[in-house]
Amino acid sequence: MNNIVRSALRMQTLKPILNAFKTSTNIKNGYYMNKQLSRSLWSMCNSYNNDKLKVGVCHKHSNLCNCGCGKHSIHSKAERELVEFLTEEILAERKAQKVKTIPTEIDGFKAQLNGSEVTLTKKTDKETIKITFNVNHTVDTDTEPEVNPNMDKAQIGELKSKPAFKVELVNGDTTVNLNCSFIDPNEQEDGYNDVFGIDEVSIYNGDWHENVYAVSGEVIDSYLYDLLLNYIEEKGISNEFVEKLSEYSTAYEHSAYIGLLEGLSKFASGK
Repeated sequence: MNNIVRSALRMQTLKPILNAFKTSTNIKNGYYMNKQLSRSLWSMCNSYNNDKLKVGVCHKHSNLCNCGCGKHSIHSKAERELVEFLTEEILAERKAQKVKTIPTEIDGFKAQLNGSEVTLTKKTDKETIKITFNVNHTVDTDTEPEVNPNMDKAQIGELKSKPAFKVELVNGDTTVNLNCSFIDPNEQEDGYNDVFGIDEVSIYNGDWHENVYAVSGEVIDSYLYDLLLNYIEEKGISNEFVEKLSEYSTAYEHSAYIGLLEGLSKFASGK
């Protein structure tokens, strides 16, 4: 009897503790369930919002630039117009381009390109012949434009590059330097049909410097002038070669011009 009473009393003593534990367990389970339910509801709502957002993006009107940059409305009107014009201009220039690949050699002279500068070199047993020119600001129309009052624009002749060029004849440590340029047909003297002329003559040892004496081609003896032309003609620098030099320079200048247009287009479009 005493054991039964003792057990009953023990159960009554433990009951509040068991109830508290049960309550605590239910609270924790309820919190976990509520937390899981809340996360599920958030996921459902988020999924719905994402699907709704995706639908909105799919049906949203595209506002891409017309310049082809693939970006949304970041270019001003002036930028778009510039890129659109450059795109058409590049296509037109490529269509008009006669020489697609710049040759690496002209009549035995090997070409080396460095930006706007071109160097043609030929080596022999006795000497090295080097011709250097720059294509910048060398393009001019081959003929005067024909003005027709019935046309909006004048008919412009073919554009040709006629650069001034330097001829260096190197033998050992000594260099004979001839600065040459193209002769305007309208300025050609009677009885002469030279394509180019000698503007300046100098000779020096080692590297050129500002103190090297030079004489103008206009003041040297006319017979000496003709002999110098004959001298470099024997070395391959004739009227025919200089015509080819002009064609080469025209092709390279045109290629450089197209490259400049493409660079402007990329810059303006932000690519």
